Amino acid sequence: MDARGYEVQFAAHHLGHFQLTTRLLPALRTAGGARVVNVTSGAWRLGDVRWDDPHFAAGYDPLVACAQSKTANVLFTVELDRRCAEDGVRSYAAHPGIVVGTGLNGAAGEEALRAMGLIDEWGRPIIDPDRDRKTPAQGAATIVFAAVSPLLADIGGAYLRNSDISELDDEPAPFDPEHPNSAVPSHSIDRDSARRLWKLSEELIKA
Repeated sequence: MDARGYEVQFAAHHLGHFQLTTRLLPALRTAGGARVVNVTSGAWRLGDVRWDDPHFAAGYDPLVACAQSKTANVLFTVELDRRCAEDGVRSYAAHPGIVVGTGLNGAAGEEALRAMGLIDEWGRPIIDPDRDRKTPAQGAATIVFAAVSPLLADIGGAYLRNSDISELDDEPAPFDPEHPNSAVPSHSIDRDSARRLWKLSEELIKA
């Protein structure tokens, strides 16, 4: 939990983004065209938002909590675009892939990274874009695509991966770090859930 009693991944990955972006909306609306890019990950395939217990008062699981926070990134993107597209503010959620060596995932430790097939026996990142394992430059490509590509000029509220709009995939599948599936499932782009999350987020940042 953070100092407010909020589950820390939900607070860091979603509520911080939400609070910053909503505070910037007046400036974004007057910019004459702006884009908000939320960096997310395919981890949200592991779970939805726990609407009745978003802070995991019971049954805490860090992987499920991470999935919730990343689902929130995409739902926030959907609702932000719905609310602000007419004002020239478009929003995108970008999945960079699995990028080792940036310092963002070092807390897992070498043993865990090796067990997931992300580093070799000498601790070097394993690069295999077909399995979502990317260099920092390859990972940044989808984020840059979201921020500047003219191909997205008339499109918003989208989840992007591999510098493109993701296909929809609702096929249930077990978590497989060797062959991760980062295609978008329906629960993460559901418009009713996106509105519900926006309302919940407003209530939480006012508390």
